[in-house]
Amino acid sequence: MKTNHVNTFFWEDERVDGVDKVTGKAKYTAEHNLPNLAYAVFVTSNIAKGSIKNLDVSKALAMPGVLDVIYYANCPAVPGYNSNAADRPKNVSEWRGHKVLYDNKIRFFGQPIALIVADSLENANAAIRFVKPEYEQESFETNFDKARLNEANLKGAINYKRGADVTKPIAASVNAEFNIPIEVHNPMELQATIAYWEAEDKVLLYDKTQGPKSTQNIVARTFGLPEKNVRVIAENVGGAFGSSLRSWSNVPAACIAAKKINRPVKLVLTRPQMFSLIGYRPQSWQKVNIAADAEGNFLSINHEAISNTSRYEDFREGIVDVSKFLYASENVTTKYSLLPLDLSTPIWMRGPGEATGCFALESAIDELSYQLKMDPIALRIKNFTAINPENKLPFSDNNLKACYDYGKEKIGWKNRPTAPGTLKENGWLIGYGMSVGVFGAGKGSASVRIVLSNDGKLLLECAVSDMGPGTTTAMTRIAAETMQMPIGKIKFKLGDSDLPPGPSQGGSGTTSTVGSAVDLACKTVQTKLKEMAIQFAPNFAGYTVDALEVKNEMVSVKNDATKSIELVALFKLANQEKIDLTIASNGKTAEQLKFTSNSFSSHFVKLAVNPKDGTIKVLQVVTTGDSGKIISPKTARSQMLGGVVGGIGMALTEKLEIDHTTGRIQNASFAEYHVPHHKDVPATEAWFVNKPDMNMNDIGAKGIGEIALIGFAAAIANAVYNATGKRVRDLPITPEKLGFKSAKA
Repeated sequence: MKTNHVNTFFWEDERVDGVDKVTGKAKYTAEHNLPNLAYAVFVTSNIAKGSIKNLDVSKALAMPGVLDVIYYANCPAVPGYNSNAADRPKNVSEWRGHKVLYDNKIRFFGQPIALIVADSLENANAAIRFVKPEYEQESFETNFDKARLNEANLKGAINYKRGADVTKPIAASVNAEFNIPIEVHNPMELQATIAYWEAEDKVLLYDKTQGPKSTQNIVARTFGLPEKNVRVIAENVGGAFGSSLRSWSNVPAACIAAKKINRPVKLVLTRPQMFSLIGYRPQSWQKVNIAADAEGNFLSINHEAISNTSRYEDFREGIVDVSKFLYASENVTTKYSLLPLDLSTPIWMRGPGEATGCFALESAIDELSYQLKMDPIALRIKNFTAINPENKLPFSDNNLKACYDYGKEKIGWKNRPTAPGTLKENGWLIGYGMSVGVFGAGKGSASVRIVLSNDGKLLLECAVSDMGPGTTTAMTRIAAETMQMPIGKIKFKLGDSDLPPGPSQGGSGTTSTVGSAVDLACKTVQTKLKEMAIQFAPNFAGYTVDALEVKNEMVSVKNDATKSIELVALFKLANQEKIDLTIASNGKTAEQLKFTSNSFSSHFVKLAVNPKDGTIKVLQVVTTGDSGKIISPKTARSQMLGGVVGGIGMALTEKLEIDHTTGRIQNASFAEYHVPHHKDVPATEAWFVNKPDMNMNDIGAKGIGEIALIGFAAAIANAVYNATGKRVRDLPITPEKLGFKSAKA
């Protein structure tokens, strides 16, 4: 293997948890087994709305191995299910969202109505068909496109306005509507919980969660427990994309069952249940109007959006927010409303609302460029801003122009036809498209325990989780660089709520937040080592801390390598076994708050469209990121590649199909819900500016995960237009929407 050209303390291609994950040593939630473990499965409704008149569970209870069937009539009281705050203890908060097994009301098709608990998974599944519900059905609405046309169905409108009405001459304008269907997370690992009550008021959970501390908190507040009496373990998370940012019905259900039968219970959702019980990207309608003068200056941006939520809970996200600040425009108006439907609650999906909003905004800008007869990149540069127009703060850094330069060179932008539908290769129509992505770069609070032992090994601990972006690798690399020591002597432990508090992994803030805490912890240990050297090592008497440095597993006098002592020898001299500290890193400093921080991306696509049947083939992708300092090149690249795959799915294949006569999801499987296959993903180059943003935090790193996807669907849509001259504003883009009856199989 090659050594990294920047730092020789770690291998360039090493992912510290890679071997465990590819060899099967790494354990995921459902793979844990406890003594006397019972197995639970949900029985779900086959109506979309109404109530249960009667639920006959007698035959199911008589089935071999069945221990209990829990439903609304026999479910133990849950303190957090009480909606009356005055009747709840002070340490209890109302459960957010659907209260599973609580009442006889049906709120969406596929809602859990009972929980079968048995001595084996096979026996639990065998009993499902013997649970017999009788329903009182009610009329329902799941059709977004129909319901949104009646304004009386909308709620919670949020309006924003900056500037005034445009008085300057308008040379070109776009006024277009965009539609994105429901998309589903579909991580490889199924949602799962194992609950074990170690005492009447103490519970252990193995849970698939992006936030061990947040799950600990919600379980404690729901069941009225001291937070320290709830332990959540999530050693490995097999993908989530946002679906595990909150606790779903499997968590309280497993806790309820485990306490009722007084033994550990494992509850794993089925793949079809993953489509309805763990959130999704909501369906949306958007309308964007952009006006520009003859030079291409944006005179106004108007962006309106509607997205669905459930009847029982409001969920909203930042669909229109990007339009407020990404480009220079004095006049911006946005409006965002919710449409309650008889479906389960949506949740943030990779790129949250920004992925939805950027599809519309970046498609509209591309359309405007053709009217102005301007290159789409030139139009974006014309409206580039170093100041956030919404809050008037300067960006901590913005290197989008460098992304443009690299992407257009590598994709061969000079070959892009200015007239759509005019370039062919091997009989296929060829098109080039590009777009921009942006997401907030945050820095929150985290604590890290750091232990440097007298054998020279370093341990770091934080209750964060890792759903795949390589948090363990990134944290060990930060520690290796700060401590200037071999990565093989460093271990980062995570995924346990008993560890010092860390954030939920979401919103591209983990590296910035936890990485800053790791950096600070390592610097604190270095100071302690210098102080030890001054106190106990004769060669350092009279020196100040500032005169010393820690690197290569030694404390040395700066610029005088003859005066040094190995760390192992220093511990022995001081008669000390270890340095053991817990260090907290808070949010942004007052100086950092003088800036607004974002990560940026620019995506470039070359694709081909078969003029005979409308088949679309993505030929080449160059995706670029402005994410500050790149801590781990390999895992950073993987994040961008994952965003490309998700973006291709969003643009070309993914759509949840609902039968609006029943409310049933029709394609709740990998076979019928189409995600990109290996052959659909082309040769892809991922490139980063890799410029530390020191106005952001002390490690100079910003987020990657969200910007890898945000905007990408627009790059494909824009390339399709460049190839065909047909503008598709309703995702996914299919041959039918290009005017073809069907594509070849």
